[in-house]
Amino acid sequence: MAQGVNVMSAFPGKSHSGGKDDPVLQYVVNNSLREHPVLAKLKQRTLEDRWNIMLVATEQAQFMGNLMKLIKANKTLEVGMYTGYNALNMALSIPENGRVVACEIENAYVDIARPFFKEAGVESKIDVRIQPAMQTLDELIAAGEAGTYDFIFIDADKNNYDGYYERSLQLVRKGGIIAIDNVLWSGLVVNPAADDLVSQNLDALNKKLHKDERIDLSMLTIGDGLTLAFKR
Repeated sequence: MAQGVNVMSAFPGKSHSGGKDDPVLQYVVNNSLREHPVLAKLKQRTLEDRWNIMLVATEQAQFMGNLMKLIKANKTLEVGMYTGYNALNMALSIPENGRVVACEIENAYVDIARPFFKEAGVESKIDVRIQPAMQTLDELIAAGEAGTYDFIFIDADKNNYDGYYERSLQLVRKGGIIAIDNVLWSGLVVNPAADDLVSQNLDALNKKLHKDERIDLSMLTIGDGLTLAFKR
């Protein structure tokens, strides 16, 4: 490695948080981000929240939106909605008759999201389920929706990621995509500390997916790390 090179330079983080001072990442955003005006307004509102670190990176959301268009996604699912930025992004990326099932447990975040969904004209596309995500996933499977979803985004409590992944693998169709957020966890998944259960669980899931013959996959350094699992 050349002297003076920052070993973390390939992983700048999200453009609104860890990577906000990274000139290359900001160049990428300035020269590629095409943010819907309501998405931009929702981002600014979300940045007022003290937990805004949870906001999905805008450049990552746009990338996933383009993936949804590429595979002609119509039926989508988000595990962990927060203030709704990516649920809105998903709704804007699918056809008029498309559907987003969004899982969230905090009413306060849903209350933030709904006016923006309405302003963007996609409120009817987004079915918000305010209850534990595992319950929603089990209900969808029980309702006979296995194998019918085109795109699923997992971005909720990290210790339940394995359960979310296994249920999502049932719900997604062959050729569909499961996108898993925060798989690098600010780099803490590399040799996780003995008392860091979240990093340990994420590391275990990453290693499991690497060997999982049910999928093809790519792990990307965008945002806080994003794994794309393509169901075989």
